Amino acid sequence: MKHPNLLRVAGAVTAALLTAGTLASCSTDGGDNSEGSSTLNVTLANHVWTDIVKDALPQFEDETGIKVNLTQLGEDQLSDQYNVKLNAGTDEIDVMMYRPLQEGKLFANNGYLADLSDAVTGNDEWDWADFQEGPVGSTTVDEVVVGVPIITEREVLYYRKDLLEAAGLDVPTTLKELEAAAKTISEANPGVAGFVARTGVSAAVTQFSSFLYSSGGAWMDSKGNASVDTAEAVEAYELYGKLIREYGPENVSTDMSWPEAMAIFTQGGAAFYTEADSLYKNATDPANSTVSDTVGFAQFPGGSDESKPYNVPSWALGVNSDSANFDNAWKFIEWATSKDMTLTIQQAGVPGPRTSVWADTDGISTYPADLAAAIASSAKTGIGHDRPLVVSVAEAREIVGKPIVVAITGGDVKAAAKEAQAQFQQFLDDEK
Repeated sequence: MKHPNLLRVAGAVTAALLTAGTLASCSTDGGDNSEGSSTLNVTLANHVWTDIVKDALPQFEDETGIKVNLTQLGEDQLSDQYNVKLNAGTDEIDVMMYRPLQEGKLFANNGYLADLSDAVTGNDEWDWADFQEGPVGSTTVDEVVVGVPIITEREVLYYRKDLLEAAGLDVPTTLKELEAAAKTISEANPGVAGFVARTGVSAAVTQFSSFLYSSGGAWMDSKGNASVDTAEAVEAYELYGKLIREYGPENVSTDMSWPEAMAIFTQGGAAFYTEADSLYKNATDPANSTVSDTVGFAQFPGGSDESKPYNVPSWALGVNSDSANFDNAWKFIEWATSKDMTLTIQQAGVPGPRTSVWADTDGISTYPADLAAAIASSAKTGIGHDRPLVVSVAEAREIVGKPIVVAITGGDVKAAAKEAQAQFQQFLDDEK
């Protein structure tokens, strides 16, 4: 891994990735880390976050005298560029937008991200302590801060108010209550499932993670060893499978991701649905949802270990460790993730990582009141990752997701969890 000082650049690179569009300017001149170049190279992903930051760039440039050379790419193009340029040790990227849960550990292990630990604590007004604990945990690797979260999401409970009212039920606050309510409503309403969620081996891992955490389980123990066959993990696998198998849609497939599960819910086919809060407009827009006027939101139900939904950063800003323009890169990140900018961006429908913005009436004014309350509560107990934090994320998801499908199809969950435990442990040993 590169020298810790190089890690500082990662935070700036991530912030730049979140801006949209391309601004023409000169390339960096390769100045030293103290002064740097007056031109900053920022690489951002295509996202609403980026569009908003792009529109505000003239303000940043006027205030700082820094010219931003912005590159905006789709996710696949972004990954391809990083794979080529960062591996070659390029200094042509200063600030970079990256996905902490998908590539954060890989980038940190390879030394692509600069150490931001001193930078984030150097400005009390900017206020690093205002950032939610879950997202911060996922942009911190081996106690080194390598990124600043910019976009977050949590798992919440979507539900049909009309069906609960007709059944005389309160909104479930525990997983046991959720199971009982799903059973009651499915039995009383032929053709309507009590519960729906993702079912695909890999796709279901994200939403299953909140069941795992709330049941007291984890993908790995405190020593970094696999822990998917514990009693808590097996309990979570069995419950997730039972909810879909016994109270889910008839003839449910085992390859559904969110579009398929969301379609069932929005077309009136299910009473409860656990999903990312960032997708809520699919359920509340009358143009897409036949149940838009009766959709409610609540915090993810608690299990034996209370409510512990994932609360993750889907994107973050970092600084390229080979950048010679760290100070200006950090100025950009501070500006793009300030309280004022975070508030503006959140009002446009992009959930932010700052606690203060969720406590601000202006910050939640564009969200359904019950959803805003669920998000604020979830941030207090949420877990900062929704999948194993490893280098080869896709392979890990396939391994730990297999018991989910076994549970849905009524197979031997304990045996499946034991097999996944052995495979996942071997996977972790191979990654060391």
